[in-house]
Amino acid sequence: MDSLVLFGAGGHGKVLLDAARAGGGRVLFCADDDAARAGTVFCGLEVKPAAQLGSFCNCGNVALLNGIGYVGGRNVRAHVHARLTAGGWRFATVCHPAAVIAQDAVLADGVQVLAGAVVAPSVRVGVNSIINHRAVVDHDCVVGEHCHVAPGVTLCGGVRLGSGVFVGAGATVVPGVSIGDGAVIGAGATVLRHVSAGSVVAGTPAIPLAGKV
Repeated sequence: MDSLVLFGAGGHGKVLLDAARAGGGRVLFCADDDAARAGTVFCGLEVKPAAQLGSFCNCGNVALLNGIGYVGGRNVRAHVHARLTAGGWRFATVCHPAAVIAQDAVLADGVQVLAGAVVAPSVRVGVNSIINHRAVVDHDCVVGEHCHVAPGVTLCGGVRLGSGVFVGAGATVVPGVSIGDGAVIGAGATVLRHVSAGSVVAGTPAIPLAGKV
């Protein structure tokens, strides 16, 4: 595995760092956009200012870990990914050893599969997406780029997520359902029918909400 640099000194950064270390990754330091964190220590790593990332390492010699999780209503994680890849940086794909991943599953660059997750046969997961703790992505699912499948989610067979979809903790999406770009599925929801792009749905069965979850 490449030498790694963690980007983002927050909660998701902690679990991602644990997954990388469990898989034998060598993480050099943490970079963060908050200049006030510079010089502090995060999970045993020195925090350096992200604005000066190129002065501490070479983008050809390290891969980044995107430690940005879900920030409600704003896909900050996708923006960080776009900004840094445009600058020549690349993001590592990280799979915790306690995750179960089918041999023919296809994981794009920057995908993160955390402990206890199951990624079944013929699944495709897009760039920079998270399959969080104990989430199940069943056979033939397609997860688009920049998605977050939160802890304990079940995506049944043949579910399709567009780009930038957030599926909240413990939600269930029944077989064959499609969820459009940028949609948000509330925690614990049961999704029985297709969800249009940009929609926010919650409940059992899931129904559209006027506001945000």
